Amino acid sequence: MAKKNKSSQTDKPVVAGRHPPAQALTATSPANTSFLAKYSDVLIPVAIAVVVWLFLNTCLNDGITNWDDPGYIKDDKLVRDISWNGIKHIFSLSAAVQGNYHPLTILSYAIEYSLVSLQPWLYHFDSLAIHIGVTLLVYYFVVLLTGRRVAAAITALLFGLHPMHMESVAWLSGRKDVIYGFFYMAACIAYLYYVRTAGSKRWKWYTAVIVLFICSLLAKPVAVVLPITLLLIDLYERRKLNFGLLLEKIPHFAIAIVFGIKSVMDQRTYGALKLQGVTYSIIDRISLGSHALVTYLWKAVAPVALCCFYPYPEKLEWVSFAIMLIIIALVGWFGRKSKIVVFGSLFFLINMALLLQFIPVGDAIVAERYTYIPYIGLFFILGWYVSGYFQPGANRQTGYMVLSAVLAYSLFLGYLANERCQVWYSTVSLWNDEIDKQPQSPNAYNNLGFDYFTRFDVATNPNEKRLCYDSSYYLLSKAIAIKPDYQSPYITIGDLERTVGKYAEAKRNYYMGLSLKKKDDEYAKAYMGLGIIYAIGNNFDSSLFCFRSSLGLTELSEAHSNFGNLYAMLGKHDSSLIQYSAAIAMRPDGTPAYLNRGRELQRLHRYPEAMKDLDKALSLSPNDGEIYYARSLCNAENGNRPQALADVEKAVSLGYRQVDQAYYQGLKR
Repeated sequence: MAKKNKSSQTDKPVVAGRHPPAQALTATSPANTSFLAKYSDVLIPVAIAVVVWLFLNTCLNDGITNWDDPGYIKDDKLVRDISWNGIKHIFSLSAAVQGNYHPLTILSYAIEYSLVSLQPWLYHFDSLAIHIGVTLLVYYFVVLLTGRRVAAAITALLFGLHPMHMESVAWLSGRKDVIYGFFYMAACIAYLYYVRTAGSKRWKWYTAVIVLFICSLLAKPVAVVLPITLLLIDLYERRKLNFGLLLEKIPHFAIAIVFGIKSVMDQRTYGALKLQGVTYSIIDRISLGSHALVTYLWKAVAPVALCCFYPYPEKLEWVSFAIMLIIIALVGWFGRKSKIVVFGSLFFLINMALLLQFIPVGDAIVAERYTYIPYIGLFFILGWYVSGYFQPGANRQTGYMVLSAVLAYSLFLGYLANERCQVWYSTVSLWNDEIDKQPQSPNAYNNLGFDYFTRFDVATNPNEKRLCYDSSYYLLSKAIAIKPDYQSPYITIGDLERTVGKYAEAKRNYYMGLSLKKKDDEYAKAYMGLGIIYAIGNNFDSSLFCFRSSLGLTELSEAHSNFGNLYAMLGKHDSSLIQYSAAIAMRPDGTPAYLNRGRELQRLHRYPEAMKDLDKALSLSPNDGEIYYARSLCNAENGNRPQALADVEKAVSLGYRQVDQAYYQGLKR
C-alpha cells in the first residue's frame, strides 16, 4: 500500500494505490478482461443486491410483533406528527424512546406512518432496502480499502445474507441497526477518501465524516465506537501515530463522549442498566462477557438455534473464558504475519466491545442484532484470503474451488436467513420459535400470553374468546412459574381476570405486580386496572387516586380513556371530554377513546359531533357490534329511527349481546 503522494496537487483521491487491481474471475482473453474490467464495478454490486433481495424479500410479508414494536411505532405519539413541530419534538433531547435516543430512526417511522399508517409492508420494504444499501456500502468499503473485488464481494455477500443479521432486517424495531449501519459505513468510506485525498477537497471529506458520524449516532448510539474504528483504518493505511493524528480525532471523540453520556443517562432513566434482582461481580462479568464473545464467534460460522432472546445463563462457567484466551493467542500468532487478521479481528472486537455485557445493559446476554456491523471484520478476513487465489501468480484453479465453496456456503446462509425472516411473520410465530429454542424463557411465555390476551379482548366469538382466555392464562402462569418475581405477567393476568369480572382475583394480581421491582410502565398499567375496578365498585376516591398515579408514571392512552369514563360517571363532562381527547391525541388509531367520547357527546345532545366520533370508531373497528349499538342509540335520540334500526340489527348480527330488547322491539314497530 503506497503512501499518499505529497507532491500531488490534484483533488482526486489516490484510491487503493497500494494493492494490485482486482482480477477478473473468468478472464481468458484480453477482450473478456476488458469487458469485465469496464463493467465489474456495476455488475458485481447489482448481482449482490439481487441475490440479497431474492433471499430476504419474504420479510415483506411479516407483520408487527408485540416485542418493542408497539412502543416504537403503534403507541409512540412521536411517530404520529410529521409536522415541523413534530419533527422538532422527535429530535428534542427529551425524546428518548424506551431508553434510546435515536431520532433518525423515529423519523423514519413517522414518515412511513404518515404514508400508510400501520400497514407493515412499507416498514419492512424500507428496512430491507436500507439493508441492501448497507451491503453495497460494505462492498465499496472493502474495494476502496484493498482494491480486491473478490474480497469485497465475499464480505458483502456474507454480510447481506447472514441469518444473525435478520433480526435487524425483519424486526421493525431493528430499524435502528440498518440506519446506523448505513451512515457508519458511509463514514468509513468518506474517511478513506479523506486519508487518500490531497488538496482542498481533503477537508470536505473530513466534514463529511463528521456529518455521517452524527447521523449514525442519531440512528443508534452504539456508533460511538467509530473514532476507534477510524484509528484502526489509520493503522491499516500505515499512518504514523503522532500528535497531529490524535488532534485530528478530537472532534470525533468529543462527539462520541457527548452521545455516550446521553445514552447512559437515557438507559439509566429507563431502568435498562439494572438486571432483575441479580448482581454480578467484576469476575462474573468477565465470565459472562467471554460467554457472549465465544457465542458470537461460533454463530458467525454456524448460525443455528437462533432465537430473539438469549437469557443470562443460570450457572456461570469459565470454559468460554479459556476459549477466548486461546482465540486471542491464535489471533496474536497469525497477526504477526498478517495485518489482515489484525485488522479484521480488531474491527470485530472494537465494534462488539460495548455489547459484550461487561457493563450491564438489559436482560439478554446475547442479541443477534449486535453483530450487524462487527461481523464485517470476520467476513473481511475470509474474503481477503479467498481473493488471494486470484492475485498474479496464485493457483487460480484452487481459487475457483475455494470460491465455489464460499459461494455455496453463502447461499446456504441465504436459505437460513430466509427461514429466519419467516419466524418474524407474527407475534405467535416469533414466540413459539423462542419457546422451542428456549423452553425456560419466561419472556417468551409472557409475550405470547399477552398476545393471546389482546386477541381475547377483541374477539366476539364465544369459543374464540374462551380459547384465547385459556391460552393466555396458561402462558402467563407458566412465565410466573419459571420466574416468580416477573412483574409483567401478574399485571396481564390482572387485566385478563378484570375483563371477565373476577375483580378480587384481578386486584390480588395487580397488587402483586406493584409489590415487585418498580418499572414505570408496568406500575402505570397496574394502577389503571385498579382504577377501573374501583370505579366499577363506586369507590371513586380510590379510583381517582389510581388513575392519577397511573398518569403520573407514564402517559397511557388507555388510562386517559378510562379516566374519562370515571369523570363521565361523576358527571364531570368537561373533564371527561378532556381525557378522551388526550387519549385520542396519543393514539389516533385507538377505537375506545372515539367510542367513549362519542357516547359522552351523545349524552350532551351534541349529536353531529357524537356521530363523527362513532363513525371514526367504526372506520377503525368495522366489526365491533358495540360501536353499532352506540351509534343506534345516537341516531334514535336524533330522530333517525331507520338508521337506528339498521345499526342495532348490525350489532346483533355481529354478536353483541347487551342490546336492550325493549328498545330493539320498539324500533321494529
